[in-house]
Amino acid sequence: MIGPEDKLPFTAHLEELRNRLIKCFIAVGIGFVVSFGFKERLFGILVQPLLKVMEKGDTLIFTGLPEAFFTYLKVSLLSGIMLASPMLFYQFWMFVAPGLYQKERRVLIPIVILSSVFFLTGSLFGYFVVFPYGFKFFLGFATETIKPLPSMKEYLSFSSKLLLAFGLVFELPLVLTFLARFGIVSVAFLKKNRKYAILLFFVGAAILTPPDVVTQIFMALPLIVLYEISILGAKIFGKKAPEKTPEESEA
Repeated sequence: MIGPEDKLPFTAHLEELRNRLIKCFIAVGIGFVVSFGFKERLFGILVQPLLKVMEKGDTLIFTGLPEAFFTYLKVSLLSGIMLASPMLFYQFWMFVAPGLYQKERRVLIPIVILSSVFFLTGSLFGYFVVFPYGFKFFLGFATETIKPLPSMKEYLSFSSKLLLAFGLVFELPLVLTFLARFGIVSVAFLKKNRKYAILLFFVGAAILTPPDVVTQIFMALPLIVLYEISILGAKIFGKKAPEKTPEESEA
């Protein structure tokens, strides 16, 4: 394998990117095919947080003839992405690998494993913690004259965006620790910019989540905790600053 001192031509980078994207598509495709055989069960699992807070006897609806069919296709695709996430992260980090030195590449396999764990943990946090409170909040606007009739398509679009968003934001500690490991950021930098990071977390949560305070807080607060974990990870695994020699200290 080549190191950062061995420059690859731009066309070689494009060729490698194309090959890795093809492998990603194949992995997602295999996950999609496997998931499609369980599409009704998968959608039933996905919709459980909503059904638990709906009134007894209420159900989801579909308003177009092909809506249910395409919803099942999208559920299978979402599940395929989840199943293929280890391969997706592996291809991403292997694409980054040629820019690293040999000793730096040794941490890539643990990073790939942790990337998958953090992503799935974030998605599960959204499913088990955020969904029940968020759906209860939205259904709280129902009255005797206003009845909620959520459709399959709308629910899938809403829930899949949240699952993917929470999965990605939970990658924060890993990304910042990785940057600290290779000297791009430091513990001092992370501590100094903590207040700006918190502001960005709330702004990002407002963009990524629906326009309600509950889900925004449920995303922003874990991000603050994850940021503190990132500082700890940077402190443990970050690149150590070279010690000054006596001559440099006197200067």
